[in-house]
Formats: sequence, C-alpha cells, structure tokens
Amino acid sequence: MLIATDVWVSALIRRAQMAGASAVVVRKGDARAGAVLVKAYNTVERTARLYAETIGLDGDRLWIQPHPDASEGELDAYAARQADYDPDIWLVEIEDRTGRHFLVEDVAGA
Repeated sequence: MLIATDVWVSALIRRAQMAGASAVVVRKGDARAGAVLVKAYNTVERTARLYAETIGLDGDRLWIQPHPDASEGELDAYAARQADYDPDIWLVEIEDRTGRHFLVEDVAGA
C-alpha cells in the first residue's frame, strides 16, 4: 500500500531541506492519491531534470524521466500539459547545487 501523497511530498521536501537544498510545492494535487512530478534544478550548471511517478510491476513507486534531454522550458511545458490532463497531479521543485532529486525509490535508468 502506498503512503498518502501529501505525507510523501512532505517527507521529500524535508529530506531536501535537511541536505541544504530548497524544495517547494509548485502545484498541489489530490492529498491522498495524486501523482507527483519532481523537477530537480542544478543551480550551478543551470540545468533541470524532471521525474515522473509511475507504479512498478511490484506495486511500488518508480520514477522515470519522461524527457531526459529536454530544456527547462520543455520540461515546464510537459508539466503544464500533465496538469491539464490530470488536475490531481502535484509538482515539486527542488533547487540544489548539484541537482539532486532526493528520491529514495527506484529511478529508472539510474
């Protein structure tokens, strides 16, 4: 069973802040079962990566990068399209000197 989205997002933000990064909820979705997008911004290189939540075959959260080589503008456009499609989606933005995402679940391709 997955933890409620609002609790999971709070834990992600806390992990990032404890490590010295800045993390904010840009878009708040359904508190119980909203999907999550995480945008990790590298403040030194001025690059961004976007991670989208999915559910793996085992039922656990799995993270993918829907557009691994996209510019930040393209990532923002993707997030906006997803929000138009799914009004329950969350968007969390993390700013970190090395661009860490602070996800503890599996990240595909990592």
